[in-house]
Amino acid sequence: MPRSYTMGARAATTAATRDQVLAAIFQLAATRPIARITLDDVAALAGVSVQTVLRHFGSRDGLLDAAVEHSKREVLAERRPTGPAPAEALAALVRHYERMGDLVLRLLAQEDDERVRRITDLGKHLHRQWVAESFGPRLPPDPATREALVDLLVVATDVYAWKLLRRDRALSRPATEARLLALVHAILAQADAAPAPATAPTSTSP
Repeated sequence: MPRSYTMGARAATTAATRDQVLAAIFQLAATRPIARITLDDVAALAGVSVQTVLRHFGSRDGLLDAAVEHSKREVLAERRPTGPAPAEALAALVRHYERMGDLVLRLLAQEDDERVRRITDLGKHLHRQWVAESFGPRLPPDPATREALVDLLVVATDVYAWKLLRRDRALSRPATEARLLALVHAILAQADAAPAPATAPTSTSP
């Protein structure tokens, strides 16, 4: 029993240290370009040694990879709607943007850095996937029409749309959410108006 308890405590300490280091790199990424973040910076902010960081993540690249994977899990969890209605999807999205939107915008401004571009490319892929899953049931089955409407929904819910309203216009969070939802409803109205696919006539035997 004491041995089991000791192993459990050690595992908890290891996980806590790992979380501290990941929190540190996210905090640094909010204030400076990724290219300028060093292991010394991360270790100092996390309150650990560089050797501890290396022991957990292997290298600076390993740390960045772990941070991206951690962020991906958080994004998927945060954006998960509480129900099928567009308003619920938008509420989850805006909640995510309120927490991470400014950091995402900082990363998008660093896309000349190949590593950062890989991160933002993943983010764009996840956003399009979220749109297709969140609003898919309302979209027509015709592939071309469906794809065009997904394009419009991606634009209407993009982080830059949030920035224009929330940061540039300085609107409140509820007002920002309401305007984004109005855009989504307008696009989904097009989806509802899309003609149903023609069905082939059934042949009857003479």
